Amino acid sequence: MSLPTGTARAHLSSPADLPGADQAVAHTLLNCLLREVSGPEHQTAVVDRHLLLRLPRRGVLLRVALRRTSLLGSHRFRGPVSERHEDGWKEVDWLRLAEHTHAELSLRTGVANDEFLAQVRSSHEGVSAALAAPRPPSAATSSALATYLASEQSLLFGHRFHPTPKARTGDPAAWSSYAPEAAASFPLRMLAVRDHLIAEESAGAGATDPLDRLHPVPQGYRLLPVHPWQYELLREHPALRERLGRGDLLDLGPGSEPFTATASVRTLYNGDTFLKFSLNIRITNCLRKNSSYELSGAVALTRVLAPALDGLATRFPGSAMLREPAYRSLALPGPDGRPDLGLLEGFGVIVREGLAERLLPGATPLLAGAVADEFPTGPGHISRLLDGGGPQAALGWWAAYLRLLLPPVLAAYFDHGLVLEPHLQNVLVCVDADGLPVQVLFRDLEGTKLLPEFHAGTLASLPPEVAGPLTYDAQRGWDRVVYCLLVNHVSELLAALADLHPETETALWAQVRTTLREYADEHGCPPRLSALLAGVPLPAKANLLTRWGRRADREAPYVRLPSPLGPVRQTLAPEQLSTTTRPDCLAAPRSDR
Repeated sequence: MSLPTGTARAHLSSPADLPGADQAVAHTLLNCLLREVSGPEHQTAVVDRHLLLRLPRRGVLLRVALRRTSLLGSHRFRGPVSERHEDGWKEVDWLRLAEHTHAELSLRTGVANDEFLAQVRSSHEGVSAALAAPRPPSAATSSALATYLASEQSLLFGHRFHPTPKARTGDPAAWSSYAPEAAASFPLRMLAVRDHLIAEESAGAGATDPLDRLHPVPQGYRLLPVHPWQYELLREHPALRERLGRGDLLDLGPGSEPFTATASVRTLYNGDTFLKFSLNIRITNCLRKNSSYELSGAVALTRVLAPALDGLATRFPGSAMLREPAYRSLALPGPDGRPDLGLLEGFGVIVREGLAERLLPGATPLLAGAVADEFPTGPGHISRLLDGGGPQAALGWWAAYLRLLLPPVLAAYFDHGLVLEPHLQNVLVCVDADGLPVQVLFRDLEGTKLLPEFHAGTLASLPPEVAGPLTYDAQRGWDRVVYCLLVNHVSELLAALADLHPETETALWAQVRTTLREYADEHGCPPRLSALLAGVPLPAKANLLTRWGRRADREAPYVRLPSPLGPVRQTLAPEQLSTTTRPDCLAAPRSDR
């Protein structure tokens, strides 16, 4: 195995190997229907290497060929989707499938959604633009930093269980300048703001230094970097224009160094510090701005969780969290004398630690979503890391990775009441020169939540508008952990490995179970983990129903998937029943525990 450097592009999929936008959008919609609509109602079957899927309220029967089936039901599709008619099967395009989905959900929920088809169309345009964008030449992956950034910018299709993964508002021309899939890199817009018009918080001394050193400002002013797209969106705000005219704000123009767009679009990196900006643009499901409670919450979590995060890093030296020790924004008084909320949130920027703060020496970080992508569109894909290795190499890589990833997330929940959000876009897989995993880095405190029974004092000390969004109850927190960790992350990376070696899928899931059992045996097997090992259904976030119902992400419903984690089911003869034993952590509690 060898980590991709200057010759990485030679092994990546060419455009001819990738599905077009039509097929990608159709397959994504079918994934959502399978998981959230037809699957839970037992309206699917696998017959002759095809998936049959019925929309129960419309009576529409759909069919698609399968490249590979999945134990979790996350099958791989190939070719067009067809619809059953009286005279046989006929191909149905992505738009017709979207219309079928629209009609089925209207009947299922009794609720109309006049945005849905336009959002699917927008996502189709986004996939088309990503596929058409010029990709960087092979020399762009000649360093660890360039390889990392290439992994951040390689997601051409987006979340395969979201109905509109590439939907976005905003000017398409602006997207081509700022989108990660277009390999965007650009300078920030620099503003100088009088001291008394700055809003900021920091978790410790020096936390705002990464902002201040970006550009000099006159005495009495503070630097406020702005995403250039956001500046274009907000520059005509009357209060902003007035203060610029009075000299309370100075437009210093573009900065001198480029920042690179990462997978989230609004989080940028210059090789030193990540800056998470607000963007008044809707991407997939959400308007991507930093709400005021998120600005304060990031700093509060960095401050109060320092002991827990330090403890986890000590116990699990192959893991760490990138913290967010400061934010800065613009506090122009509104008509009521308080800071104008639109400007405060619109210009808010969160400082996130750079990779050097936590990365092990010699390791190369890669976006987990790029490692697990269905198609090898970037240098960090698992096929590149394994570099032609056989099934045993894949199983060895997998075992090493799971022992890095699973224990710290479980310990955070059970020992610290901390709900991490380790989905594929929030984790960096750090590999050595041979492509083997040596560390995982977690990021984005926006999704990190606290369980009140562990953190009552901390939450009581925060303003209610900050404390409320930082909390989950124990069950919702556990569902979020299991979904992000096992369904969104582990199952998708497992799927990418199984694509390379289909015969290993059962063994790959067995290794997940083994790693969970190892943790359970060492930590008293908490009841929720016992249930997981017993094979209870796994919670999967219902992205289609969330989008249809126009719900906030926090209020997303879950569907339950049959679990591949339970004990192997077998038929026993009557005389075997009395001698059959259960896994130790599922047996009755012992008195010495």
